[in-house]
Amino acid sequence: MKKLLTAALLSGAAGIALSGAPAARAEVKIGVITSASGPIALVGIPQKNSVALMPKQIGDQPVRYITLDDGSDPTASVKAFKKLIDEEHVDAIIGPSGSPNAMGVIQFAAESGTPMLAPVGTAAVVLPMTEQKKWVFKTTQNDDLIAQALVENMVKRGVKTLGFIGTADPYGENWSKVIGALAEKNGIKVVANERFQRQDTSVTGQGLKILMARPDAVLVAAPGSSSVMPQTTLFDQGYKGQMYQTHGAALDQFLQLGGKKVEGTILAASLMLVLDETPDSHPSKAIAQHYIDAYKTAYGQTPATFGANVYDAGLLLEKAIPAAEQKAQPGTPAFRAALRDALENTHELAATQGVYNMSVEDHSGFDTRGRELITVKDGHWALLK
Repeated sequence: MKKLLTAALLSGAAGIALSGAPAARAEVKIGVITSASGPIALVGIPQKNSVALMPKQIGDQPVRYITLDDGSDPTASVKAFKKLIDEEHVDAIIGPSGSPNAMGVIQFAAESGTPMLAPVGTAAVVLPMTEQKKWVFKTTQNDDLIAQALVENMVKRGVKTLGFIGTADPYGENWSKVIGALAEKNGIKVVANERFQRQDTSVTGQGLKILMARPDAVLVAAPGSSSVMPQTTLFDQGYKGQMYQTHGAALDQFLQLGGKKVEGTILAASLMLVLDETPDSHPSKAIAQHYIDAYKTAYGQTPATFGANVYDAGLLLEKAIPAAEQKAQPGTPAFRAALRDALENTHELAATQGVYNMSVEDHSGFDTRGRELITVKDGHWALLK
């Protein structure tokens, strides 16, 4: 009798466990790490704000976002990343905001088998592709896509010599590599190549070195507010050549902080900066407008493109999660692996920044629909014509 009772109890417990398992894990958990404070807060704040606009239900599962602030500190990014993996057991992570921060956590994404959607500038998070980087997907345009547009414009303008100044981190370093190769290929000589720290309060010395080299044009490669100081410094030092910026400067604060000193700047970035001038036929226009309208309603201001990079990560997951659910349940290694595979097979997904076509070799997936040549005209962004 005792054996029968024990067997009945065990059978009942097993039945409860089996029937209760789906209910106990009836959600997809997405971790988000942003730099909503610290030196790159102008990047991180719109990214954090964009989380509230992302889907709360995907497929048959509710979605819960767990958001952490790393204070722009790469060490804090690692701690936050490990917390999301080890304690929260998330199915995917969006972030961190900064390029150095993102580079520092790739190994943990790979070791845990957790897909990471990186809303950062440097292509180094996905290139060259490695066993570790296959877990990373980048929601911004790769440097070479932006650089090609800039160099084409330089050639058109007859630029023969170029000065370069970038941040002393993966963002600036990769841009130096990419622009150096493209410039040489197109007969442009880089005559000055300088670095600075994002938190620096002066780049006078670097500016003077560039000025002495007398380049026809200068490219600044820096993200967020750090893109402003090198250009305003060169303006104050009397530089008269053409100034170029990367998509790291694609925020309204660049205009506000730079004022008249950044007038005439040329950069390549997403259509969001010039949405009113973008044809209605562009596959991303309606999506970008929807995002901007939702952000304005929630926060009373226009979002920077950096926020859209996080929003696009949500769109990528919204597409991939139902496919992953066909193979495994959320909260399991099998689901995370299936989610990674689904992200890698993203095809013709229109989002706010452009159209994503991922592949084994390309974990950014943008083509020329993800960039526009833009200039600063009368203190506003305008399509370069």
